[in-house]
Amino acid sequence: MDPEAWLVALDERHLANLTQSEVTRALRALSSCYVERRDKLATGGALDGAGKRAAFALFYGPQHFVLTREIVKRLGIHATRVVDLGCGTGAAGAAAAIECGQAPIDGFDLSPWAVAEANWTYRTLGLRGRATVANIRKIKVQAGAGSLVLAAYAVNELPEGARAPLLVQVLQARARGAAVLIIEPIARRVNLWWKGWAEKFIAAGGRADDWRFRDLLPPRQRTLAKGAGLDVQELTARSLYLPGPAGHSDRIPG
Repeated sequence: MDPEAWLVALDERHLANLTQSEVTRALRALSSCYVERRDKLATGGALDGAGKRAAFALFYGPQHFVLTREIVKRLGIHATRVVDLGCGTGAAGAAAAIECGQAPIDGFDLSPWAVAEANWTYRTLGLRGRATVANIRKIKVQAGAGSLVLAAYAVNELPEGARAPLLVQVLQARARGAAVLIIEPIARRVNLWWKGWAEKFIAAGGRADDWRFRDLLPPRQRTLAKGAGLDVQELTARSLYLPGPAGHSDRIPG
């Protein structure tokens, strides 16, 4: 199924028992968690109701999809497998897998609801993959040569003490031949850990980028954003990218 058909299927799935106005109100509440009450993110409180879950799937999922796909395309990333840490509804990992030529995908997330959504996303988009309930603070990242380790909108939601061990894990995966891509919101106020990670990535031969894209969000998501008072004329993100070691096929574009 192509991404446009996936968006139609998303509507059918999440608007079956909710009206658009209900989802819009839930999106307004959900967005406030990301801006004002980030402590709720680590505990899963941001998705504590059907409305918020639908809002996340209908708005943030497609937003993460289009941003991730564009970033992977701009960086010229190629991979034979995607390992998606903190996969959420699977949208970002699916975008990377599609851009990498329908690469198989393994997703991991602590939320059983998100994992179920991710598996639905993979099936609906015709991807070979499986999401599993797992705490990315505890799992050993299994990724070798040719793989892409992706963490999209996941690292910033971890408790402070969990980030350093995860950094060690992704750098170890890179030493085994995997590429690593981290994507997060561009707001510096909440990404206090970003500088340290960027220094490590750049020292290892990677790069750090800020991205700004206009007119990227699909029409349904624009409508939801407008109703919730969100400005989405320009979508922004920042990324850290570390290609596989020298001798592997992945490289940093010039």
